[in-house]
Amino acid sequence: MSTPFDTRAFRRALGNFATGVTVITAADASGNKVGVTANSFNSVSLDPPLILWSIDKRSSSHAVFDAAEHFAVNVLAADQIDLSNTFARPSDDRFAGIDYQAGEGGAPLLPDCAARFRCQKFQQLDGGDHWILVGKVLAFDDLGRSPLLYHQGAYSMVLPHTRMTRRAEGAPASSHFQGRLQHNLYYLMTQALRAYQASYQPRQLATGLRTSEARMLMVLEHDAGLAQAELLGEVAMPEREVSEAIANLTRKGLVTDDNGRVCLTEAGRIETEGLWSIAKAQQDQVFGQFSEEQLQTFKTVLKAIISR
Repeated sequence: MSTPFDTRAFRRALGNFATGVTVITAADASGNKVGVTANSFNSVSLDPPLILWSIDKRSSSHAVFDAAEHFAVNVLAADQIDLSNTFARPSDDRFAGIDYQAGEGGAPLLPDCAARFRCQKFQQLDGGDHWILVGKVLAFDDLGRSPLLYHQGAYSMVLPHTRMTRRAEGAPASSHFQGRLQHNLYYLMTQALRAYQASYQPRQLATGLRTSEARMLMVLEHDAGLAQAELLGEVAMPEREVSEAIANLTRKGLVTDDNGRVCLTEAGRIETEGLWSIAKAQQDQVFGQFSEEQLQTFKTVLKAIISR
């Protein structure tokens, strides 16, 4: 006697395979636009460059994908959960209030993604209760942002494996710390900073914010704003990068202009608290081995150097 196939258990088992999250978009000849959230995206071939994804046969969006000659794959960045949710739930107009530009065939291209693939429809295959759409990649954008992940029914982020960020227990010290270098304070400071950033920066980037954006949020106080000239002094970045970061954070709804001062929005406060939590966890992990007296001495030395 055969055991009934448990589709729920099958779905849970499939959920152990972590995937990225995409929004697939297209437009038909009449200009009707569709966008659906999908984690079924995958590569197929390098020559020719082919990718695939699948769509539920019951989806109301399939008619446009079936009629369209092109579609776009927008690989979401870690801070684009709201976009994922918007295109995952039913709506008469999922593009209302969404910033986008038209790609091949009018397929919408979303901004600030991790990557984007502009495709010509290559093949449509029957895949059970889904249609499998194969696309030939005509162009792509690699924006270098940390991607949003989906695992066991929940959103997640990319973090480096601990084996890739920690030196093995008992491993010998680097040969660079030989001779006079072990007494050179500048060299020791730069090496310490590199070691600290090796595990801290990936965690910060996993939020989907660029380093410049995260730095700017963290210098803004909850109840006060800073003029752009003041920000320049606080974040120690070129003016062009400061202006670009302000524009990006404003578009994301994390900061707003209040009579010429850059201020956090409520969403910005929440995002900033997350950044400070990451920073505190890193600090506790690295400096937890030292006494309070040692840390106070260390802070005093650093502040004295900074104020010179």
